[in-house]
Amino acid sequence: MNETRQQAERARQAFLKLAASADRTAILKDIAVALRQNAASIFEANEKDLTEAKAAGIGAPLIKRLLMNEPKLRDVVAGIEQIAAMEDPVGRVVQETVLDEGLILKKVQTPIGVLAMIYESRPDAGPQIASLAIRTGNAVLLKGGREAAHTNAAIGEVIRDVLDKYGLRDAVQLVSTRQEIAELLKMDDLINLVIPRGSNEMVRSIQHSTRIPVLGHADGVCHVYIDEFADTDKAIKIAVDSKAQYPAVCNAAETLLVHAKFPNREKVLESLRKAGVELLDSGFGSEYLDYIMNVKVVNSLDEAIEHIHKFGSAHTDSIVTENEGNARRFLNEVDSAGVYWNASTRFADGFRYGFGAEVGVSTNKTHARGPVGVDGLLIYKYQLIGNGHIVATYTGENARPFLHRKKG
Repeated sequence: MNETRQQAERARQAFLKLAASADRTAILKDIAVALRQNAASIFEANEKDLTEAKAAGIGAPLIKRLLMNEPKLRDVVAGIEQIAAMEDPVGRVVQETVLDEGLILKKVQTPIGVLAMIYESRPDAGPQIASLAIRTGNAVLLKGGREAAHTNAAIGEVIRDVLDKYGLRDAVQLVSTRQEIAELLKMDDLINLVIPRGSNEMVRSIQHSTRIPVLGHADGVCHVYIDEFADTDKAIKIAVDSKAQYPAVCNAAETLLVHAKFPNREKVLESLRKAGVELLDSGFGSEYLDYIMNVKVVNSLDEAIEHIHKFGSAHTDSIVTENEGNARRFLNEVDSAGVYWNASTRFADGFRYGFGAEVGVSTNKTHARGPVGVDGLLIYKYQLIGNGHIVATYTGENARPFLHRKKG
């Protein structure tokens, strides 16, 4: 058995223990404290990564994603504390049905199993997914980008040291090479879910390289549509925030659609230019992750929706309008994971949704969609509790009828 498979086997054993009997709340609280206590060593490691990244000529937007400073660590810790404060979801009875007297069927939330998380640049993604995995009783194998290797290792060691006190060190493990990931993607007998978080090239490559279910999105092509009935001040604020507040992330808007009858188009465009945004009238469907934005004038709400469905990635799209009828149509007809009315696309985030953190944004139409927090890392099982019940009682000429009575 090679080393990578042994690692996956250890993760599987840790998952079984973590899901069954561990004090997951206490573990998360201890991790939050430990990250604070080890802030200096984390920042020191991050400084090494930043120095190496700048020397390698990595661009400013990606440098910003790579940074792990006091505000970012504070947000990470706050997210973990929020997750720790949640009611433990593992074992929660989602639905209970009385099939017959003394024969009870329960639908119970359970962990998925062993997760493989592959992410680029952002070192805060590691502790986010680790804490969500622990909350939901899942083990996780983490593969961060080479550019954040020092920071990822420092954070990973803090988390694993806490887990070690509970006999669960292997519930969170770091994977160091692409070759190891390639091997893990073949282990559909041990790995239950792959979560890629990074460039569309990386995500698409993973989606085509494994039989293991993949949760995530390849592109973040988000739109802001300014309707003819939009309030100008709201349109300016939302357009600028959606694009320029932090352009190097998947929920930043890449295209601005403006109704031809909206009277203050130039005011909105000028505000974007002042924010440093380069405006183009081509390249629709591109994900720039930079201060670049496509602009298109449309003649109707129908045309805007059609454009979004043609060029968007079903991530997050927003309408700015004071017309409730148009807003309701947009909310109901745009087929994206997040659809907003008079709000920035940048709200598409697990922490902002109150999930504590997220493992990423899913544009899938199965299991989990949108920012994926605790609920997206749980599945369910059916537990049937009887008292000598057999199927023969409910078949044949004198079959006893089922009650099928819902409880709760």
